[in-house]
Order: sequence, then structure tokens, then C-alpha cells
Amino acid sequence: MFSPRLVPEWFKMTSAKTVIAFNKPYGVVSQFTSREGKRTLGEFIPVKGVYPIGRLDEDSEGLLLLTDDGALQHRLSDPKFDHPKTYLVQVERVPDEAAIEKLRRGIVIQGYKTKPAKVRLLHAEPQLPPRDPPIRFRKSVPTAWLEITLTEGKNRQVRRMTAAAGHPTLRLVRVAIAGVELGELKPGEWRELGHQEVSRL
Repeated sequence: MFSPRLVPEWFKMTSAKTVIAFNKPYGVVSQFTSREGKRTLGEFIPVKGVYPIGRLDEDSEGLLLLTDDGALQHRLSDPKFDHPKTYLVQVERVPDEAAIEKLRRGIVIQGYKTKPAKVRLLHAEPQLPPRDPPIRFRKSVPTAWLEITLTEGKNRQVRRMTAAAGHPTLRLVRVAIAGVELGELKPGEWRELGHQEVSRL
């Protein structure tokens, strides 16, 4: 049996696991098949044997990681590891400091109080590709953008948090997971993470 110290570098590279960063468009479900005829990951990602790490709702956009490494999938999906996830969130009306503080400290949704979060009001609209289809909003109601970083990921949590704070979500884009950023990926594009990026996960 080989000692781990004697395993050649080329062998380590060939046995490396695959991790993919994908910019999920609006209206795509976080799975490879759909009985309802919805758009799926299979339309965009031809790589065999990879599965989503966690999920991103059909009406949300942005960074979704996929891998064929079951241990990594478990580690990034298990809430006990507290991996940060960052979202850009367009909401109805401009939240005041009291509303933002509620989100930061934790807010009760469906009988559960969320963990403390990092929340800041953006003073300029982020540079994002336009959504297809465009969001529906009322001309008489102003909107604002928040940057929200969570260390948990319950079902539709961000949307429920902002609604409970009085500011319903209009658009939600995840831009980072555990140090991996969406970067320059356009909606529908994907790339394989490098070794150093994977090691940080």
C-alpha cells in the first residue's frame, strides 16, 4: 500500500473531485429532471455525475454549486457548519435602520427565529444582468437593494425574512457561497472550480 506522502502529484490530480459554479437563471429548477416540464440544470450543464449542493428556488437566481463529492456536498449543505451565503436582494420600499436591525438580529418566521445575519443597505443598484422576465413592480412604490449574508438556509428564508420586516422581495440573486463568488459568470454559464478554490471549501 502506498504511503500518502509517496502518491505522485499527477495521481492526486486525476482522482480530484469535480466542483462546478453555475449562474442559475430565473425560472430554472435546481435539479436535472422535471416531471412538470420546467427548465432544469440539464439544459445548461453537460457534466455527468454532479449534483447540486443545496438548492436555489426556481424564482431566485445566481450561484449554485454542484459536485460529485458526496462528503463535500454534505459539509456545505449541513447547517451546523455555518457556511456563509451572500445574496443581493431587491425589496419594496427603502428599509429604515429599524427594519435592517431586525434582519441583523434575527426575525421570527413561521415560529422560528433566524440566526443573526449581516445586512447592509446598498446606496447604488448592483451591476447585474437584467432578469428575464423583468420583475413586476409598482411605479408608485420605490425599491431598494440589500446585501444579506446568512449562515443558514431554510426554505425561502430570505424572502420570508424581508416580508416579515415589511419589505417583500422582488428579486433575489445569490452571489457567494463559502468564499466562492459568482464573479463574471453570466446567467446560464458555468465553470469548474480550481484546486485552490475547492480546498477552501
